[in-house]
Formats: sequence, C-alpha cells, structure tokens
Amino acid sequence: MKAVLMDGFGGVDVLKVGETDKPAPKANEVLIKVAATTINRPDLVQRAGKYPPPPGDSEILGLEVAGVIEELGSEVKGWKVGDRVIALVGGGGYAEYAVAYDNHVMALPESMSFEEGACVCESYITAFLNVFMLGEFQDGQSAIFHGGGGGVNTAAVQLSKALVPKAKLIVTANPQKMAGVKALGVDLVIDYTENPDFSPLVKEFTNKKGVNVILDHVGAKYLAPNMNSLGYTGKLVIIGIISGIKAELNLALMMVKRQQIIGSVLRSRPVAEKGEIIAEFNRRAMPRFADRTIVPIIEKVFSIDDVVAAHAMMEEDKHFGKIVLKIADL
Repeated sequence: MKAVLMDGFGGVDVLKVGETDKPAPKANEVLIKVAATTINRPDLVQRAGKYPPPPGDSEILGLEVAGVIEELGSEVKGWKVGDRVIALVGGGGYAEYAVAYDNHVMALPESMSFEEGACVCESYITAFLNVFMLGEFQDGQSAIFHGGGGGVNTAAVQLSKALVPKAKLIVTANPQKMAGVKALGVDLVIDYTENPDFSPLVKEFTNKKGVNVILDHVGAKYLAPNMNSLGYTGKLVIIGIISGIKAELNLALMMVKRQQIIGSVLRSRPVAEKGEIIAEFNRRAMPRFADRTIVPIIEKVFSIDDVVAAHAMMEEDKHFGKIVLKIADL
C-alpha cells in the first residue's frame, strides 16, 4: 500500500511517500480503507524522534482517519464491511489502509465529508476529554483555552459553544489569529504577545472571580499566570509542555483556593479506557456534528504526495483549524 514513510528522524525532509505492507486486523480490530487523515502537532514531535507510538501500534504517522471498513477482525461485532467510519488510531493514519480497535471507531454521519470526518477524533476527543470529562466544564462557568486557532483550541471552543452555550470563553492567541478566534463567538481574546501575564485581564473580565477551567499546552511559562487566573476549586488541565517542564508553584495558594492541576495525555491511555472516552464523546458530541451544529474548520486539504508541505504549514503555525491530508477518493 501507499504510505508516508520516514527516512530516520528529523525535519520535513525525512518524510517520503513509498510502498509498505498493508496491515492485517487483529481479532478486535477493523481494517479501514483511508480517505483522509490530518496533520497534528504530535506528528511533528514523533517525526523528530521524541514521541514513539504505543507498543504494538504502527510506526507510520497519523492519529486519526476517516474512510470505509474494508475487513473485520474475527471478534468484531456491530460493524460491517462498507461502513463509513472515523477512528482514533495509535499510528498509521498516513497510509491507504489503517487498523483500529473496534471500540475506537465511530460512524461517520452522512452529513459529513471524509475530509471533515478526518478532523474529529484527535483534536475534538482531546478537547472533550480534558475540558468536559476531566475539567467538568458546566454551563454558566468560564474557561481559558490557550493556543487560539489551533486544532484542539478550535475544537474546545466549538464543543463549548454547542454543549455549554451559556459558558464564558477566554482564548489567548497571536495577533494574526485573533479575528478568527473572535468570529467563533469567544467572549474575550487576549493577545499573548502583548500580555504574557494574562491574569490581570482575566481577573478584570471575571470580576476577580477567576475561571473554572483552563486547557493548557504551554506548560512551565504559563503555570504562574494560569494559577493566578484560576478561581476557587478551579481545574488546570495540562496537555502539553512546549515552554518547558519546570516552574515554581505556590502550594499555599493552591491549597487555600482548593485548585487542581491535572496532567493528561490521550495516546498512551489503555485501549479500554480510550474506548470509554470515545463512547462518551459519541454519545454527547457526535449528534452535534451530524446536525452540523459543529463543522470542523479546515485550513487546507493536501494530497498525500504533498505531505512535506502539509508538515511545513503546521511548523509555521499560521494555519487556523485543521490541516487535512487526503489519501484517496472513496
């Protein structure tokens, strides 16, 4: 089968389109003929040699796919060959065929294209898990989502607007993406280049109450302003550490305000646990995709042969929403 392979680890030049063996599904897996996948920031980290796939998963890049079921494992129930599906995969998305555990697969609504469907599993499930399941975000509360315009950020905003419409949303973004973020219905957009300590603006906006939930991928540099922006019993969910891993924490203030810091990664969770998360997402969120209340935001669709350009766009961080890699016409 055709796939994106890597000639070692490094920059975009290690990516090569070539031929490799088609995977075979295990008893509890399905084989999916892939129409589209997406470029996610963890793909860049894996390409650099710093984010290996979980044991047993494909070393080919790609964490989510949309396509059609080609073959069923011997123990699979509830699916049939020909079903239009989307799936969260531990690896292998940048290829004509990928395998997925049967409980990591969801039906692709007829109202969605394969390109739209390819955007759902990694970013939206990540946002749903961390904002709603771990952060317990409720209607009428307030939240900060960092990284305005990125895939997980736009997913968090869209899910919040659909599931908790009375919530107040604050997003930090660079100047080039602020207008796009505001257009999504965000209540306060903060230019992080001018306000590296965003907590005074947050306190002013919330009448000194602080927010209930913060979704952060920045890490060390944002720890202090995050904690200063968090209200009583608030939850800081950390899903990335792009600014570093070490920072000082005022434990006394955290204790007095009964705040929680939660670390979270989706990819390395056990198969059954990811299945439970996906089932909850399918129940609560997927109907809003089916009725097109939520429509994934796509910056650009690249062909598999243009994977180098797609990775370069992700590295430049000028995109808004998702970057799609089209594998085949189905």
